[in-house]
Amino acid sequence: MSYMEIPVGPQHPALKEPIRFVFKVDGEIIVDVEPRLGYAHRGIEKLAETRTYVQNIYLFERICGICSAAHTLCYVGGVEELIGVEVPYRAKYLRTIVAELNRIHSHLLWYGVLAHEIGFDTLFMYAWRDREYVLDIVEMLCGNRVLYGYNLIGGVRHDITPQIEEAMRKMIKYMRQRIKYYRKVTQEDNLIRARTQGVGMLKRRDAIELGAVGPTARASNVDMDVRRDDPYAAYGEIPFNVITYKDEDSYARTLVRIDEIEESLNIIEYALSHLPSDGILVDTRRYLVKVPIKEVVSRAEAPRGELIYYIRSNGTNKPDRIKIRTPTLANIPAVCVMLKDSYIADIPVIVASIDPCIACTDRVTLVDIRKGKVIEMSHLELIKHANEWYRRCSK
Repeated sequence: MSYMEIPVGPQHPALKEPIRFVFKVDGEIIVDVEPRLGYAHRGIEKLAETRTYVQNIYLFERICGICSAAHTLCYVGGVEELIGVEVPYRAKYLRTIVAELNRIHSHLLWYGVLAHEIGFDTLFMYAWRDREYVLDIVEMLCGNRVLYGYNLIGGVRHDITPQIEEAMRKMIKYMRQRIKYYRKVTQEDNLIRARTQGVGMLKRRDAIELGAVGPTARASNVDMDVRRDDPYAAYGEIPFNVITYKDEDSYARTLVRIDEIEESLNIIEYALSHLPSDGILVDTRRYLVKVPIKEVVSRAEAPRGELIYYIRSNGTNKPDRIKIRTPTLANIPAVCVMLKDSYIADIPVIVASIDPCIACTDRVTLVDIRKGKVIEMSHLELIKHANEWYRRCSK
């Protein structure tokens, strides 16, 4: 039997970021898919080796504007383990509050994108309108809406005031009503159910074998969450539920995120009511001049799933190596399984259902195609090679 190959991307309607898929189709049915990454490589891991531990806070915050708080929280936690510094309890609670605000706004953004992908633009506008309320709270606490600049090595930058706490409690009350509405719409609207139920199936065994993480895994009844399984910040002291569903489809991935927003509201409310009274920051400057030679692995539950930072020090004020495993990279094999046996028309919904972030996923491996070997180049060597290649091509 002969199949047709359909290339989709790097630029395409499903995402605003570049990624390429080659679909092998039999009529309207996808029988195989090959992903192609690498269009948005920025060299952040290599760049981190040239900056100090403090400077890298602001670099890693820019890996992803949507889950920027998760990246800095995971990174500073690893550095604090390297230098052996304990963060004040109040700072841990404040970090948790900001992380959950980050999760709420990320899930609302995703919910709006999903609505847009299925043609429900009114719901898209509702979700993004409510997301603005959350970002206003973030701005009150952090001073910024997207790149927070909040987590520091040793604590946090700003403390919470009574005015900010009052605004947060009002937001929580308002958002709980909105979540009831979104859950009702998702469960009762025929358009949403038709476009998500039974679409993009990911069996539990496949989710486990392929290493899926976050809401993608939990929607396939994989009971895992770094906040509970390997507590950081104040998560070990705050009660919350890990949301799982058994439906294994895009519909379940939608409901998981809606329910997680409600859990995030509960976490924030609990943290506000139990804020410790100690400080928010300890002075770590003397520890960061010569960081002991050591290596650590730090984990956090970003909005999209498990985020991993590997940090290796070399005795200086700059890291020897930092490796970042983002949730979207872990979910790419899973989305390929979801796409198989699906309709071409469901590609945007299925790809969007994992909440992909391509900018924090892309990596580059240099290969000498003549020798078939992986090669290594320094930053300057790569620039020299690129300039020579362009000179040859321009002749």
